[in-house]
This record gives sequence, C-alpha cells and structure tokens, in this order.
Amino acid sequence: MSQRGSDSRERMILSAAALLREYGASATSIDRVLAHSGAPRGSVYHHFPGGRAQLIDEAVALAADFVAGLIDAAEQADDPVEAVDAFFVSWRDRLVESEFRAGCPIVAVAVETNDDAPRLARSAAAVFARWQEALAALLIRHGLAEERSRRLGAFIIAAVEGAVIMCRAEQSTAPIEAAAAEVHHLLVYALRDRPGTESAPRPKAWPVASDPRPISN
Repeated sequence: MSQRGSDSRERMILSAAALLREYGASATSIDRVLAHSGAPRGSVYHHFPGGRAQLIDEAVALAADFVAGLIDAAEQADDPVEAVDAFFVSWRDRLVESEFRAGCPIVAVAVETNDDAPRLARSAAAVFARWQEALAALLIRHGLAEERSRRLGAFIIAAVEGAVIMCRAEQSTAPIEAAAAEVHHLLVYALRDRPGTESAPRPKAWPVASDPRPISN
C-alpha cells in the first residue's frame, strides 16, 4: 500500500473516531467521514471492503487502544489509587477541552440501533472487557483479591462512562468529579484492608477541578 493510501486510510479511521465521540454512531456515515477526513470517495471500499461497519470497527479499535494505553501506563504506577485518579482526570480534561462535545466512541456504538448493531455491540463489549481486565490486573498486582479486583474494574469503567454521559448532558464536570471522588475513597478503603497493611486510611483526596460549574454558552 502506498504512503498516500495509508495516510488516507488512517485519516478516515481518525475521522470516524472523532465523529463517533461527538455525534454518535448513527450519524457517522461514510459521507460524513469522507467530508471530515478529506479522503477520496474511491478509497472507501478499497481500504474498507466491509463498508461502514468495518470502518467503525476500526475506529472503535483505535479508541480502545488509546484508553488501554492510559490504563497500561497506570499499571506501572506505585500507587493504584493515584493511577485511577489520573484515569478520571484524563476523561475530565477531554470533556473540558472539547467543551463537552466529545464523549466515548465505545458507548456510541454500544447503543447503535441499525443492521450493524449486533456486530458493533460485540465490538463494544470486547473493548469494555479489555479495559476492565486491565484495571483488575492493576488492583491484583497491588494485593487485592482477584474476584474483588474484577468487580472494581467493572465498577470503575461503569462509573466513568456514566459520568461522561451525564457531564455532556449537564455541560458540567460535576458528575465526573463526584464519581471520581467516590471511587477514590472506595479504593483507599479497599486497599487499606489488604493483609499486611496499616488500618489507617490515607488522608489524600481526589484532585478536584478548580471550577466544576457548567460552562456558559
């Protein structure tokens, strides 16, 4: 494949991911991706013989890799609570930087309702499972039991995704601030109760934003 062809393919995947974040899966059509990416129309079925479903699948994979990279980096942290705090901060910052336009592309495909919906839902489920496994591995590495680590991994992803949706609706960081603070305290106490650890909880609080009020239009 030529470099130009490769660039065109990458632009289309990046554009699809961006459109999914802002407009949802139903609005992410081939025409809209072409307009956003500037890619030639003739390249669509050359690069994506499976059509729109394949393009969205690859956009989902791109988004999944990005977030998995954040979690993988967090896995190397000495303090798992600080690592999860940073995970929430990254989502909060993305919301603020996009003025609450950018959500999660994985959620966008999970709620898709058309002929491609079953395939896209399976892709979304696989991504959520991957993120949960990565978070569980982080907590297991720091001494939590496997079963509880898996439950907490699922809970953290659910808390983040739900909070992102609420933040976009309210045009405010308040929901993700609240979710992050509660997850922070939950992890502090869960890790405090590990065998061989001191019983006193840590005094540190989750790093709240300077101003969680809605952004005015």
